[in-house]
Amino acid sequence: MEKLVIKGGTKLKGEVTINGAKNAAVAILPATLLINGECTIENLPNISDVQISCEILSALGAKIEWIGKNSIKIDTRNITTTNAPLDLTSKFRASYYLIGSMLSRKGEIQVGMPGGCNLGARPIDQHIKGFELLGATVDVSQGKITASADKLVGTSIYMDIVSVGATINVMLASVLAEGTTVIDNAAKEPHIVDVANFLNTMGADIRGAGTDMIKINGVKELKGNATYSIVPDQIEAGTFMLAAVASRGDILIKNCITKHLESITAKILEIGGNVEDHGDSIRVWCNERPNKASIKTLPYPGFPTDLQPQMGVVLSTANGNSRIVESIWDSRFQYTEELNKMGANIMAQGKTAFFEGVDHLVGAPVYSSDLRAGAALIIAGIIAEGTTEIYNLQHIDRGYENIEERFRKLGANIERVKE
Repeated sequence: MEKLVIKGGTKLKGEVTINGAKNAAVAILPATLLINGECTIENLPNISDVQISCEILSALGAKIEWIGKNSIKIDTRNITTTNAPLDLTSKFRASYYLIGSMLSRKGEIQVGMPGGCNLGARPIDQHIKGFELLGATVDVSQGKITASADKLVGTSIYMDIVSVGATINVMLASVLAEGTTVIDNAAKEPHIVDVANFLNTMGADIRGAGTDMIKINGVKELKGNATYSIVPDQIEAGTFMLAAVASRGDILIKNCITKHLESITAKILEIGGNVEDHGDSIRVWCNERPNKASIKTLPYPGFPTDLQPQMGVVLSTANGNSRIVESIWDSRFQYTEELNKMGANIMAQGKTAFFEGVDHLVGAPVYSSDLRAGAALIIAGIIAEGTTEIYNLQHIDRGYENIEERFRKLGANIERVKE
């Protein structure tokens, strides 16, 4: 078993460069199955979710060649099976993107029920609704999803709730469908735009990504033979921004798209932090104890649910009483129990958590319940007095590449040790 050991009390200072977006990468990799050819993907984050995605694609018949640490060349001309490995697909949430891609390319697919972080009920009913409206038959039983279609035909699909996963999955299924598909009430996250841009680079005809109505004109084939670089990770950038505020430090965050960070920037300014926007980089610093705030997570361009735990650490030592309302996931406040072990005063009730700011946190053994909770606990350990030990690192490794090394370069006293 591995753990992170952090000796706290550090003000983070320096520069950090943001990697490619995890949420874009885990959708773009299954999207390569739509291509009857080769393509090169650059700026891939080297994280466990990406590695598992590549294993799954290889098992389906794709040929993958790594070019350095963060780029691959992938050949999906000879897909040999439509049965994805159940043990691998059940390890993470984004495996459901295989359904849209393989339905479109091969007309059938079988995957394990998607896994990932335990954030409460995460139904895929909007995905299934979209596939069925396009002409597919979908069966969910015995821990797996089986989908098939003689032919997919474009149609109008209204999303009953704004769903990032369903928007991307229906987009994937529509790319090679006959005719035109319109997705209404679509999600607008930056990684949806990135997936659409990738597919258009490979020969698709997708318009309106980033708005609440996406139009997909079906094409006969995607031939690829192009290179695509994944967008910088908005959540990773936001994590370092909030780490700067929490530690009362000063960090220049390079290789980011600052427009994607506007909701985080607004809250940082509200609680007394400072932000300088340089277009492709952003400097964040804070010289004093943050002020209290009220936060409500919302779909993009609102405050991201994936930055809610990191903001929770900031508010745990803020001056006054704060509140976070979580409107996306049911069980995202598990991390508050761990922060309370470190001396925080947080009461979570259903989808609302109340924070009574304390003067400081104290190091303790804590357990990461999910990916973003793990990032939050690292920040908490960095600002706490004494030593913090963080367990369940597999969650953190799903979404952050070399996280301890990057915090070390900012001055944190953090190391990964084996027990």
